Amino acid sequence: MKASFSLLLAGTLLPIAAFAQWSHLKTAGIPRLANGMPNLSAPAPHTADGKPDLNGIWQAGRAGAGGQYGYDYNVAQELPPDALTSWAKALRQQRVQDFRKDSPLARCLPVSVPFLNFRGLSKIVQTPDLIVILYESPNSPHRMIFMDGRELPKDPSPTWLGYSVGHWEGDTLVVNSVGFNDLGWLDVGGNPQTESLRLTERYRRSDFGHLQTEFTFDDPKTFTRPFTLRMEKTYTADTEIIEDVCENERDSRHLTGGVKVSPENLAAYAGIYELAGRDVEVAISGDQVMVKDGTHPKDQLFVARSQTVFMSSVSEVSVEFVKNGQGAVTHFTRTDGDKNERAVRKSVAAQR
Repeated sequence: MKASFSLLLAGTLLPIAAFAQWSHLKTAGIPRLANGMPNLSAPAPHTADGKPDLNGIWQAGRAGAGGQYGYDYNVAQELPPDALTSWAKALRQQRVQDFRKDSPLARCLPVSVPFLNFRGLSKIVQTPDLIVILYESPNSPHRMIFMDGRELPKDPSPTWLGYSVGHWEGDTLVVNSVGFNDLGWLDVGGNPQTESLRLTERYRRSDFGHLQTEFTFDDPKTFTRPFTLRMEKTYTADTEIIEDVCENERDSRHLTGGVKVSPENLAAYAGIYELAGRDVEVAISGDQVMVKDGTHPKDQLFVARSQTVFMSSVSEVSVEFVKNGQGAVTHFTRTDGDKNERAVRKSVAAQR
């Protein structure tokens, strides 16, 4: 049986915190409310040397443009179209077309620092000269941030997580990283990581339970200019991170990419459809179908799984086009889990 990477991807998007339960554990030495819950609004703690204390387990927020998909899915989701280089756009488009079958997640390889920062649980272990971050994410090695004053390597051997040095600017930890390889993906969606990437992170503990984070990307091969993303992380008490090991490497050879649909068949699907009382436009972009639906703006780019069925590039939503006995497209069915919606064709797209 062939394994669909879209199903594998869905598994990677499940909330990781659900798996990180350590029975009957109570985190010692933290402020608590009268009901025993952690007091997340208490003042931020400091270490013996007076530095902000970042130790603990932190849950990434759902930062992003809203909805289900955060920066871990697409770091460029809020950027204008010209923010990505033509090379990066083409590569990401090809990865979408191939259903991301070559993703590090699919191949049981480590994921990138941005992906790790924007999802799931991480544990910070802080000492004066070294900060270690442990991640509860598939096949992710620990990360070391050196605080002993060393400089970044001038000509580093590329690695999955790069090389990181940090310093304090007041109450903010600033981390600079270089030396990433070009095998990693910046996110699940397929934005490429290259050896030119320079990543700057800023961490500030605003109170006991909240960690304000900023991530600045500078990679001239992927992006036309640097940009910064922000996210709040929340302290997670009374639990512990556990290992999350990918065991799909034996199935990777069965992962399949998209299906080629002839231009004539694609053109037959273009037009205006009525879905639940609203107009939805279906347009063609290269080998892919664009479904322009104001109610579901994220699910816009669809790639072929068969000659009539197309999968969203960002979710498990699918659309299936249906023809009558004369071969004319009459409607499509939009499927999201157990919910099926019928979109009836109103007009055919004008030929250009």
